[in-house]
Amino acid sequence: MTSPPAAVAMTGKANRTYQSMPTHYDAIVIGTGQAGPSLAARLAKAGRKTAVLERSRFGGTCVNVGCIPTKTLVASARAIHVARRGAEFGFSIDGAVRVDMARVKARKDAIVRQSNEGIERWMKNTPNLTVYEGHGRFTGPHTVTVDGTELHADQIFINVGARAIVPDIPGVQEVPFLTNTGLLNLDVVPEHLTVVGGSYVGLEFAQMFRRFGSRVTVIERGDRLIAREDEDVSATLQGILESEGVAVRLNATCIALRRTLQGAAVGVDCTQGAPDIDSTHVLLAVGRRPNTDDLGLEAAGIAHDARGFITVDDQCQTTAPGVWALGECNGHGAFTHTAYNDYEIVAAQLFDEDARRISDRIPCYALYTDPPVGRAGITLQEARGSGTRVLVGYRPMTKVSRAREMSETSGFMRVLVDADTRQILGAVVFAVGGDEIVHSILDVMYARSPYTAISRAVHIHPTISELIPTMLQELTPLA
Repeated sequence: MTSPPAAVAMTGKANRTYQSMPTHYDAIVIGTGQAGPSLAARLAKAGRKTAVLERSRFGGTCVNVGCIPTKTLVASARAIHVARRGAEFGFSIDGAVRVDMARVKARKDAIVRQSNEGIERWMKNTPNLTVYEGHGRFTGPHTVTVDGTELHADQIFINVGARAIVPDIPGVQEVPFLTNTGLLNLDVVPEHLTVVGGSYVGLEFAQMFRRFGSRVTVIERGDRLIAREDEDVSATLQGILESEGVAVRLNATCIALRRTLQGAAVGVDCTQGAPDIDSTHVLLAVGRRPNTDDLGLEAAGIAHDARGFITVDDQCQTTAPGVWALGECNGHGAFTHTAYNDYEIVAAQLFDEDARRISDRIPCYALYTDPPVGRAGITLQEARGSGTRVLVGYRPMTKVSRAREMSETSGFMRVLVDADTRQILGAVVFAVGGDEIVHSILDVMYARSPYTAISRAVHIHPTISELIPTMLQELTPLA
């Protein structure tokens, strides 16, 4: 058998290779995103000789170009924003708040590096686990090559994540555009950032860089921002962004890019506004695509849809026996928490005789604007189309004393309840701390308890959460 020259020793010592290590493993894990490392460690601990493949940076999207770096920047942007509001809270500072983007980036990089290097050390120092740093590709149902080395395994787990889509719009190849990955590497504040795409990623960056000091314009093809959300969420968020100076251009039916001396001009065919937006930087934030196009799925008999998302059943198994797909590449969740739950589902199946399923989980996520939008279950729009008798509770943040004390009165809370079962169907907490507060509702949903489990609870005063019981005591039929 050929020796794997790209393999890294289980001890993690640099440059050590296995000259006599066989190429057969019990399990191969491709990718070290949120699901991969935990699964690889569990397999190795169970006595299964395991190989882990990573072609780029350990930790995948979340650690390197997703949750950790972006939320680190969000924290810096919020601190800067609050400092500028000093007069509102009764204090003043000498001169203007000065943003040092190089230091902001250095803080972000240090936090990313801590997580990235921690995962790498974990993988390289786990007994019974071999790390291959290179690109893996299927050459058969249970065969993967990495940098010329052929590996075999009875069980293979795909955890390759996704990347930003580059849309086919006129001029896109002539303009030095950015995706979320490139924008994270900036150590200067753009003079004018134009964001193409008015959804989750684009809006987080829009508010963030406006607070850093950029002029920001958001361009959206649809008639409102974040169309997946309810209309009042979209309208409220647009109002918050515009109050901070972000320009929003909706109904952009024809978008084109053109290089200029300053950077790029973005041509926009909107019902209102100038036809060209002169920008120094352009961010394309129009969705993501799975990293499966160079994985050799056909050689393994692994089915996928037209967009490249791998077809899986309710327990993450692909159409190829002995092959699973976890995380963003299987199309059943574009979040770190859903990827980790995929790991839990697969591990429960393999080791615990526990038939956990993708369909067991309740949709939940957050939009990390300020204030954040915490979401669980169905939306108002989905409730109206469900055919279920629904009760609704609503509370604007202007009527929450804790929010007034903090001068954080933007947003609202809403809970949807099944009138017959009295179980909670969905909730949105669009408020300061909303990404944390929504979990108190989510946990009751998972417990299948009636809404009275919260409405009769005594919450601490003064908090944002204390108004959730009050809100649930004032339910009315959904119109």
